[in-house]
Amino acid sequence: METLIAVHSDSSKMLLLKKILLTCGIISSVYYIALNIIIPLQDPEYNVVSQTVSELSAIDAPTRSMWVFLCTFYSFFILAFGWGVWMVSDANKWLGYIAKLLFVYGVSGFFWPPMHLRSILASGGGTISDTLHIAFAMGTVFLMILMIGFGAAALGKVFRYFSITTLLLLFTFGILTGLESPGVPKDLPTPMIGVWERINIGVFLIWVIVLALILLRTRTKQNGITHK
Repeated sequence: METLIAVHSDSSKMLLLKKILLTCGIISSVYYIALNIIIPLQDPEYNVVSQTVSELSAIDAPTRSMWVFLCTFYSFFILAFGWGVWMVSDANKWLGYIAKLLFVYGVSGFFWPPMHLRSILASGGGTISDTLHIAFAMGTVFLMILMIGFGAAALGKVFRYFSITTLLLLFTFGILTGLESPGVPKDLPTPMIGVWERINIGVFLIWVIVLALILLRTRTKQNGITHK
């Protein structure tokens, strides 16, 4: 009897851990959205419509220190979520791939090279940091596409259609962002780049929330046993 009680206790603790880690996926997206609301308010000259998210962390930007510090917690939430996805992946290789990509995505967040302010770039003051920043941005988008693509194969028809729709939106607003992006290093007007980029980021954040909710509902039970 004592053995059964101990097993049940361990199972309950494991179940609670899985739920906490998966909930971190929801928290990560809500947290990142909150950062994009609160931090731009700290700089009266920053325009969320016409400026990119990266400009909040640009070298010498007044919001850089706050953004870098607070975004560290976003990376930790993503890593925790990745651990949770890994724990409930079982024999589902696609979820396993998503978990690994979440780890890469989370770790990369600690090493993002900053860009310079537009005025500096336009005057020829860019450095290798700006080149690496673009490379990290492209790599991040690639990670998102892979995660969403694997998600389309992981959890059934409804989530597959949702993931495909997410990919279509990602490509659409990615193109719109790309069309205006050449104006950033030239310090030219980019009237809607902030909107297009934030929608692009937003569809991924929503995808993460939906993935977390589905895994919380379908991969955990009160008895601590996972099922597909």
